Amino acid sequence: MERKKFLLTTALAIPALFVGQVAIAEKPKRPKKGFVVKANESRFGEKTMLFGNCPNDIKVSQKDTNGELTIFEYIGNQKGGPALHIHPNQDEIFFIVQGEYLFQVGDEKHNLKTGDTIFLPRTVPHAFAQLSDTGKMLFFFQPSGKMEDFFRLLGDPNFKPTPEEGNKISLEHGMKVVGPPLQF
Repeated sequence: MERKKFLLTTALAIPALFVGQVAIAEKPKRPKKGFVVKANESRFGEKTMLFGNCPNDIKVSQKDTNGELTIFEYIGNQKGGPALHIHPNQDEIFFIVQGEYLFQVGDEKHNLKTGDTIFLPRTVPHAFAQLSDTGKMLFFFQPSGKMEDFFRLLGDPNFKPTPEEGNKISLEHGMKVVGPPLQF
């Protein structure tokens, strides 16, 4: 009797094991080695400029993490920042390497300086403004979403969208503009 139960249980478990193996096999593979991205370089050697003269380099790509994380290094060469916006599906983290920034997260404002970190949860409106003449930040998206492609598009010097086109492109890349840039 016990042998019958064992055989029946084993027979019923085989399809479940096969389905589990297929799911594991379909998962993209992560790199087997680490990598180094040197100072003033981007992960794939590309240069993306924001606001005309501010490098925004990919340091860790969505391609490295199966879309789970992207890390950018932003070097600000002018004051100001992006419009108030929401990422419905991504958390964002900023680490201030150099300079001074004003962040708005929901209704709260925070002044950050070198060495400070701020966490911006998904679905919460946020924006930043660089207050110093120059600045540098590392910022992280988790999960990556379509932000690498968004910044590549914005970094194209020939790309000059109207506000309506800019809003549409933001939405297509998982971001919704909900207000103007911060005033400081």
